Amino acid sequence: MHIQDPHWASVASVATAVDPAGHTGGGGGGGGGRTSPLRVDAQRNLEHVLRAAREVFGELGYGAPMEDVARRARVGVGTVYRRFPSKDVLVRRIAEEETARLTEQARAALGQEDEAWSALSRFLRTSVASGAGRLLPPQVLQVQPAGASGTAEETRVPQQRGAAEDAASGSGVTALLEVVGQLVDRARTAGELRADVSVADVLLVIATAAPALPDAAHQAAASARLLDILLEGLRSRPGA
Repeated sequence: MHIQDPHWASVASVATAVDPAGHTGGGGGGGGGRTSPLRVDAQRNLEHVLRAAREVFGELGYGAPMEDVARRARVGVGTVYRRFPSKDVLVRRIAEEETARLTEQARAALGQEDEAWSALSRFLRTSVASGAGRLLPPQVLQVQPAGASGTAEETRVPQQRGAAEDAASGSGVTALLEVVGQLVDRARTAGELRADVSVADVLLVIATAAPALPDAAHQAAASARLLDILLEGLRSRPGA
């Protein structure tokens, strides 16, 4: 997986914002920020670009060029830039969507599973199966335990992050860390999770257990097998 990329550090420097429908704001024309619905073909192109970006960035990392995204979407690179005025804007859009998806998966596991270990393992299995781990923002994987014990309460995002990364992550990363922290706390309190496992370790499992392989069936089998092994490594061993 290749997610460390200099493009991420500069996303907040992009002055033009993209709304959830892919419209760009801040342009001329005296529209006062108003947007109009996309035509059917434009909406279809936007969906193709977003799908292609998830695939390309998932396979090659956020360093992949926009030309690769355009080629996968079967549109001209100019079409990509019309929807996303810079690569940084597209990277932020994809990373924010994947972070939100992981957060919802964690909340669902937390709210629907009575057993602490079942909740944590369900979150991990769902997230790995969705492939979201390949598109996690780099700063999520830089979470470090603040103290020697590595408890969830002490886990924090490094304070040395620059303003660009803070703006890029917004509240999305914070929400993800909080809900995963609750899953970790429950599993540790129940004696099911090793005491030294942190939120960062759980997110790292999601990232590493989602390999990008050319054959879908092989990828699913490899992910499931790797996750089984990693889950065993996370479980506590009373008396061991």
